[in-house]
Amino acid sequence: MSATELTPPEAARWAARAGLPLPADRHAAVATVAHHIHSVVAVLRELDFGDTPPAPSYRVGEEKHDASL
Repeated sequence: MSATELTPPEAARWAARAGLPLPADRHAAVATVAHHIHSVVAVLRELDFGDTPPAPSYRVGEEKHDASL
């Protein structure tokens, strides 16, 4: 199911299945937030990280700080 199809009652049902019962006045807000998160993740999935090294290759303190602009 895509987040664009998530209705407030479905959001309540999925939250209840996860053990997080929602008050009735929160159903619409949760569905809206779920849609927003889905749209952000969809954009991130489209990014091409190409030559970006994986996080484990980053070493704290090895970057060079240069105050010049």
